[in-house]
Amino acid sequence: MDYIFEGIREAFVLLMSGDEEVYSAVYATLKASSLAILIALLIGFPLGFFLGYADFPGKRFIRSVVDTLLALPTVLVGLWVYAFISSRGPLGNLNLLFTLKGVIVGEVVLALPIIMALSAQAVEELDLSVRDTLLTLGATGKRLVLDILWEARYGILMAAVTAYGRIISEVGSASMLGGNIKWRTRTITTAMAFETNKGQFAMGIALGLILLLIAFLVNGTLAFAKRRRQTR
Repeated sequence: MDYIFEGIREAFVLLMSGDEEVYSAVYATLKASSLAILIALLIGFPLGFFLGYADFPGKRFIRSVVDTLLALPTVLVGLWVYAFISSRGPLGNLNLLFTLKGVIVGEVVLALPIIMALSAQAVEELDLSVRDTLLTLGATGKRLVLDILWEARYGILMAAVTAYGRIISEVGSASMLGGNIKWRTRTITTAMAFETNKGQFAMGIALGLILLLIAFLVNGTLAFAKRRRQTR
């Protein structure tokens, strides 16, 4: 047990001293996950809103597919994105493989089903009378959409937070697409796995503490959204 306590002590030393290797991985993680969630929101929210609001042929099938993709394994995402962005793939000329941009692509693919499914659910769970009330008040077109989104805002926030928590803690696709290159594409999770395998237990603990802090912040936001929704 002594090595565990010693590892924790050394981890705090690394954190307090501003170790460049530790914070390089933190920076790469926050940069990639923040850009990925922004892109995923811009794409996923409109699709999720349409999926939850509109009626069209094949809707139930598409919804089933999106719900199934919620459990999409990260290594499978890494495999398929790798196939597309590798030198032999259709997007190979973009030189995305083993770059932070490649990691972002994989995280966007992971986040999209979550945002689409949960935002669609948020819209579907609205009281049907809300739409009728808005129409009665003269809301049409863009105004109607914005008003519905506002009524579903807590559910949509939960979708965003859940997706962010998923991508910031994943390791499979980040390792395959980024290559775990020090100072460039090494994220918190890939660095934790790599350094622990090397016997650098303190480094793994230091990064784990930071990831745990981020997870607390993300889950705290989610819990706050749930409370606000329940007290509406």
